[in-house]
Amino acid sequence: MKEKLAAIKHTWKFIVLLVLVVLAFCYAMFQGGFVSWFLFYSFLPFAIYSIAVSLYPIMDVQIERHLPKHEFNAGEPLKVQMILRRTNSFPLFYIFVEDLLSETLKTPGKKALLFPGFKKEIIFDYSIDDLPRGEHIFHSVKLKTGDLLGMIEKEREAKSDSKIIVYPSFTEMLYRPFENHYDQGMTASRERVQRDTTMAIGIRDYQPGDRFSWINWKATAKRNEIMTKEFEQRQSHDVMVVLDCAPEPRFEANVSFTASVTRAILKKGAQVGLLTVTRERASFPIRGGESHLQQIFYHLAKVQPVCAVSVDKVLEAEMFYTGQNVTMMIVTSTLTKQLIEKASFLGQKKGMVTIFLLKNEKESPSNEELSLKTVGNTRGVRVIMVHEHQFETAFSEVTLR
Repeated sequence: MKEKLAAIKHTWKFIVLLVLVVLAFCYAMFQGGFVSWFLFYSFLPFAIYSIAVSLYPIMDVQIERHLPKHEFNAGEPLKVQMILRRTNSFPLFYIFVEDLLSETLKTPGKKALLFPGFKKEIIFDYSIDDLPRGEHIFHSVKLKTGDLLGMIEKEREAKSDSKIIVYPSFTEMLYRPFENHYDQGMTASRERVQRDTTMAIGIRDYQPGDRFSWINWKATAKRNEIMTKEFEQRQSHDVMVVLDCAPEPRFEANVSFTASVTRAILKKGAQVGLLTVTRERASFPIRGGESHLQQIFYHLAKVQPVCAVSVDKVLEAEMFYTGQNVTMMIVTSTLTKQLIEKASFLGQKKGMVTIFLLKNEKESPSNEELSLKTVGNTRGVRVIMVHEHQFETAFSEVTLR
């Protein structure tokens, strides 16, 4: 329907232009004299050009969008180069170009008024200074040209698909585990490995701290010195990160912190998993490696705060995780009594659950949050307040004060 109205409008303007030419000619013929013919001949070039513009095939204009890369981090700038190529050198007075950007970019379409003249190739650049997190698609470009009189306008919307992925911003952090789980039970430790007591790979001299059960009695009798079994060391610190995806003004900070902490954990050599629940549940198993980090970051780039239930309800539906020997970290901006109770219940199975409470840069905790933090400590739940732009303090024993 819109295209039909545009065609009718274009045809009507073309008819009006022809009528004006005929009227100018008739006026010169009947009036005669220098002035009337001067007006006719002065108007005639503009009219001929307008007619030529109306016949100009704007569909022949080819459009290319060049992007420097297709993967960015949130906050990075994007410089885009638009190239318009024509098959002929017909002199165009102007071309109005508008790149119709995706709504997810949260910025209006970029516009430019170009004066190509006889040029077959026209280039213009524009930039977006602060890319938001997400997957963004550039669908089409709108072109518009016309004559000097404004009588004729030709418009075209050309498809030119491009896609970029903007990963969440992250902060370089030094991850220090709050605790590790050993085969003999739970103990507080900042070590990154544990000994697998089921696989002895040799013997060594006794060292202070070695367990009595590790002593190799045969080797001790032969050497007349206390010798202990040497066990294979294996990675044991597994972390499951749960991101609260309920609608929240600080959600972007939550995502950024989640990206920072998962990257720091994997960089430390431990393994990490991620759980998010939006309109759909997404769970990434506990693994390590660069490809696993890439999968998590790709998911975090697209996740949106559309979860209809609170994070404690999400944990309630994930009961099967209680059977795994992992450390759980919950990233949220809302601390409630129900969340503390649920985290305490999970802590009885895991030994410790840590809640990271995200706050604005200079925001202080409320009295209710301070009270809930105290309740959490008595129930074995660690609550750590993390301010935006200060993520590196998350593992430096920063607590609610």
